[in-house]
Amino acid sequence: MDLAYIPSPSTGVIYLGPIPLRGYALCIIIGVFVAVWLSDKRWVARGGRSGTVADIAVWAVPFGLVGGRLYHVITDYQLYFGEGQNWVDAFKIWEGGLGIWGAIALGAVGAWIGCRRRGIPLPAFADALAPGIVLAQAIGRWGNWFNQELYGKPTDLPWALEISEGPNRVAGTYHPTFLYESLWCIGVVLLVIWADRRFKMGHGRAFALYVAAYCAGRAWIEYMRVDEAHHILGVRLNVWTAGIVFVLAVTYIVISAKVRPGREEIVEPGALDAEGGEVAEGDDVGAGTDVAATGDADRDIASEADASPDADGDAGRVEDSAAKAPEKNGTAEAAKNG
Repeated sequence: MDLAYIPSPSTGVIYLGPIPLRGYALCIIIGVFVAVWLSDKRWVARGGRSGTVADIAVWAVPFGLVGGRLYHVITDYQLYFGEGQNWVDAFKIWEGGLGIWGAIALGAVGAWIGCRRRGIPLPAFADALAPGIVLAQAIGRWGNWFNQELYGKPTDLPWALEISEGPNRVAGTYHPTFLYESLWCIGVVLLVIWADRRFKMGHGRAFALYVAAYCAGRAWIEYMRVDEAHHILGVRLNVWTAGIVFVLAVTYIVISAKVRPGREEIVEPGALDAEGGEVAEGDDVGAGTDVAATGDADRDIASEADASPDADGDAGRVEDSAAKAPEKNGTAEAAKNG
């Protein structure tokens, strides 16, 4: 008899009156809102405008959802297009099935469109967004708990996950891989925030660090899962994907640090500090240059004004000398005649 385990919900749907609220969808929605909130705070701290993240999310989120679903359906096509399967189920995203690789890839396309419309460099935006994305993943993984899916091998550990009998699953206690990945993602959030503050990471390196750290954890967690998956040379497809993406991310960090060291100074042209009206860190310095130039011009005008009394004085002395000259001549002439 198991003395302790993590129970699974008896159902993945909660009804608010006649309205069904699916746990999987709820976790995704909460994750998106938390990601936008955290990313907005980081973007403003980098010198961007508040609200910009939400505007770009209008593009990135739908693209990400479509990309995540496409990756899942393509890599697990037998679930929807195999014998006895209904292809319409491929559109039932609320029943679970989002591939993070596709979500990030196509979501980046949506973010690029949003950034391009506002004149924002995508790498700088991605750096601000990175901790928010992985925090959304940590929250979203609890959707698998609601659906009783993507668990690991059988175990009798105190934190084992209880799975009930159902379609394509056998009752028992298993490794809660959803929980392992959720906790790993929280660790990645803290790592990226710390590294970004410590090393002032820019030009997409904070985002690449998130990708590399997530892939490292995903690889070993993937080994524990027992759900059906495609294999290449006896290794699960997602393990290969995590390994390849990890190498690419680390390579990018190394090369980018050499080619473009430091951090972007301008992340959103024209963004000002809403409270003080001062140029925020990373803002366009053109306004400050204009102010300085105006000050220099004022000083030049003042210098000319200061110089004008001296010039008038010199002119006055010349006129006095000219006036006194006849008097001197007259005196000299009188002395000569006398």
